[in-house]
Amino acid sequence: MAFGFAPPSTASLTTTAGGSSRHGRLLEPAEWTAAGIPLLGNPRELVSGLHSRHGPAPSTAVIAVLGPEEDLVASASFVQRAASGDGWDYRNALLAALRRVIPHDLRRRTPVRTAVLMYCRDGDERWTEEDGAWMWGLRDACTLHGLRCGAYITLTRTGWQVLGEGRGGRRPDAGSRPERLGGTAADFAAMAVSTGGGAAEALRHTAAR
Repeated sequence: MAFGFAPPSTASLTTTAGGSSRHGRLLEPAEWTAAGIPLLGNPRELVSGLHSRHGPAPSTAVIAVLGPEEDLVASASFVQRAASGDGWDYRNALLAALRRVIPHDLRRRTPVRTAVLMYCRDGDERWTEEDGAWMWGLRDACTLHGLRCGAYITLTRTGWQVLGEGRGGRRPDAGSRPERLGGTAADFAAMAVSTGGGAAEALRHTAAR
């Protein structure tokens, strides 16, 4: 598994003179790879489905919970405008979204459901510190909600990429129009959610029980 790295001029945030990241809590690519994140059976189908349901624009995070057979159990999307926040802020935002759409599995000895994060952002598919902060937030949110930590996917103008797996595609991308799922407006519900920074954002979620 290999990651590409964004050069300093295109990285979302640079490190300070003391060498510490402005994001604070993040996972480096090697740490993410070593964590044994389960591979997605059909990432293209998942990405297309989440894009159709949530129509993410840059700065939108889409968190999805998958069942044992990789069936979509629930999903939620929200806009995270505080790009300077570290993994702690992202963890809180993800956890808030999860709590609104699905009960926790903390009573289980072993997680049976997996959370996958798709983040729509500017730039290209190469890893940035912002991605590392989202990875940290996803892993911690999964632990606190009793879920298994799944894949981290970026959606940019050049397409989508499962970081750490080397799999991706050109469509959908950050500028694509969502394709119709074939359902009705009842497939979507709107509610307000507070991000880790405390700002109220629009959350659209779909829950399949």
